[in-house]
Formats: sequence, structure tokens, C-alpha cells
Amino acid sequence: MRYSIVLDPEPDGSAWNVTVPALPGCLTWGETIEDAVANAREAIAGHVAALRDLGEAVPTEDAHAAGPVVLPLDVAPAA
Repeated sequence: MRYSIVLDPEPDGSAWNVTVPALPGCLTWGETIEDAVANAREAIAGHVAALRDLGEAVPTEDAHAAGPVVLPLDVAPAA
């Protein structure tokens, strides 16, 4: 699975906020970009697992989102 993430820095530079445009409500953050990306992988896997557990459709990404920083991430679904 591949989802783009949007990284938005805090104004004071203390952290990076992460959103996943294709997965509304999937949010996380990290003190560094590396932490934010790692946390995003976990958040995406958990979000997708929760959707599957609820029997809901798992959205796919049609196009990359626009934002300050967009990184496409390959994520293995949670078991």
C-alpha cells in the first residue's frame, strides 16, 4: 500500500505534524522528520487495520496531495 503524507512544521520548529490526505482522521507527529515518518507508517497501518476490522472500505490514493512536504510511503498492513 502506498499513501502520501503531508508534513507541516510547528512554527517554533519543535515538531512535525503529519496528515494522510487519503485517510481522513489519520494524524500523527514527531519531533524530527524521521520520527514523524516512522510514526506515520504506524498510524497508517493502524488506521487501515481498524477500517478492515470494522468492515469498512480502505481508501486508496488516487493522486498525491499538495502540501509543504509530501512523501509517498509504502506501508505493510498490520497483521
